[in-house]
This record gives sequence, C-alpha cells and structure tokens, in this order.
Amino acid sequence: MGVPKVGTAYGDKALDRMFQTYQRPRSVFYVAENGEEIIGCGGIAPLDNYDGNICELQKMYVSKKTRGKGIATQLLEACLASAREFGFEACYLETMPYMNAAQGLYQKKGFTYLKEALGDTGHHACTVRMLNTF
Repeated sequence: MGVPKVGTAYGDKALDRMFQTYQRPRSVFYVAENGEEIIGCGGIAPLDNYDGNICELQKMYVSKKTRGKGIATQLLEACLASAREFGFEACYLETMPYMNAAQGLYQKKGFTYLKEALGDTGHHACTVRMLNTF
C-alpha cells in the first residue's frame, strides 16, 4: 500500500516479538483467519510515551482480497470493546493520509481527527491522527 518502511509500524521492534508485546497488561492482539489463512489483524496497547489513560490501536490490517466484507469492522469493534473492558478513557490511532477507507471506518466508529500527535510512537510518517473518547 505504499507505506514507508521508516517512521511507520514497519519499523517497530514489536514486529519481531508480537506474542511477547501483547502479553503486557491491558494489551490484546486479534487475528482474523479464513481456514488457515490470516486475513486481518489488529490490537490495542497502552499508548507509549504518554501520561494518560489512553490506548493505541495498533497494526490494524486486512488483506486486500477480503476488504469490504466487514472483517475490519469486526476487528475494530473487538479492539474497542477490549479497550473499554481494560478501563481506557480513549483510543488513539495514527494512519496514512491516503488510507481513506480506513479513515471512513474509524470515523463511523466514533474517531475524530486530531491536529497533533499524542505520545511518541515513532510513527512520524503517519500524519493522520485520530481519537475515540469513550
């Protein structure tokens, strides 16, 4: 999808330690499967380098061939339900400006745009920031 390898989730050290990363308290990662094929994923964890009770939606992806079938909606709803269960006050995300379909889904689920980044995720290339307050 043309996402840069630097300044985005591609550069996260967590990619090499996904299981361990989401074993932290108040963290969860969901994987959507069709048979043995992974067709989507997404998770939440406390927002890094932020002094507040906000989680971050992380590594939310759905395969191209299964987009438009509700998989992203189901993953997002599961992530937001977990965020509420964990007692977070809000969920933050960062995405790319050209990911319009994703932004539309986020808006539909209550996210609004922010002018500035929250915390310091290291994702400086992701210039669209959104927040859903519970």
